[in-house]
Amino acid sequence: MATPKNKAGEKPAGPGGNSGTVPDFTKEQDLAAYRDMLVIRRFEEKAGQMYGMGLIGGFCHLYIGQEAVVVGMQLALKDGDQVITGYRDHGHMLACGMDAKGVMAELTGRRGGYSRGKGGSMHMFSVEKGFFGGHGIVGAQVPIGTGLAFASKYRDKDNVSVTYFGDGAANQGQVYESFNMAELWKLPVIYVIENNRYAMGTSLNRASAQTDLSKRGLSFNIPGEQVDGMDVRAVKAAADKAVAWCRAGKGPYILEMLTYRYRGHSMSDPAKYRTREEVEEVRSHHDPIDMVRQRILEKKWMSEEQLKKVDAEVRDLVNAASEFATNDPEPDVSELYTDVYR
Repeated sequence: MATPKNKAGEKPAGPGGNSGTVPDFTKEQDLAAYRDMLVIRRFEEKAGQMYGMGLIGGFCHLYIGQEAVVVGMQLALKDGDQVITGYRDHGHMLACGMDAKGVMAELTGRRGGYSRGKGGSMHMFSVEKGFFGGHGIVGAQVPIGTGLAFASKYRDKDNVSVTYFGDGAANQGQVYESFNMAELWKLPVIYVIENNRYAMGTSLNRASAQTDLSKRGLSFNIPGEQVDGMDVRAVKAAADKAVAWCRAGKGPYILEMLTYRYRGHSMSDPAKYRTREEVEEVRSHHDPIDMVRQRILEKKWMSEEQLKKVDAEVRDLVNAASEFATNDPEPDVSELYTDVYR
């Protein structure tokens, strides 16, 4: 797929793009972004292992490769802002500050999970952290995220709703109904389209007449731009711009994140629709974590040994979450109908 161009006619950063023009991070920002992305990567790797061992049931969609998107977006938000997404949601939960033990316990269906063991991979929530789910129906979170923005405006709150969905969901009708309402009422919602190229398994150019998804809001007068979703700095810069737009009362904004998932759509997907060479090319030249790691080393902010120590600490955190999730008791049968709408 040819690398699309932004409104200025320049190639956007991303897999195959040039991210050299984005603002640099400070030492503190790069170190924090590195650790946050590494937590998501190691957590998802562990979740994949546990799924293979039969400890996680149902569907399980991993976020490996897309870590820069949610970490960069979170850097632009403040307390009270809201986040909602689809079923590839573990990374969003962790980036919002939800406890790894609670997330992993929900994956294994335990009492200590965020939905008390009843929601599983796709249905976790934390109002305290401003995270309104994981949603299993393709595109269903988009009108809900729009509603969250409506609530903020109705209550005269200076908050934004960050509503994530993928390139596959971008073709859903309810997305465009939401766009219309959001622009009509000037709602403070940022629509983040995580374009990982293949939706459930069909490449974007085979499924979409307009492959520049940042333009999907043009008929509603919603501005949009393409962003290098593999560079956390580019994500943060775009997020800052979109957040400022929304907080100023100008209405919704669309950010198309050009990103890539290394694993299949879900754990049951062998991903035969793409070549091993393609995946390896992105891993080798555009990995979001490795790019930050290289910057840290080049600027001598940390040594190889210090970075290994960070990785060890992250692995310890994830292993502790795994240990908790495999030893925490399952919900009692008496709770079968509690916290369930019927």
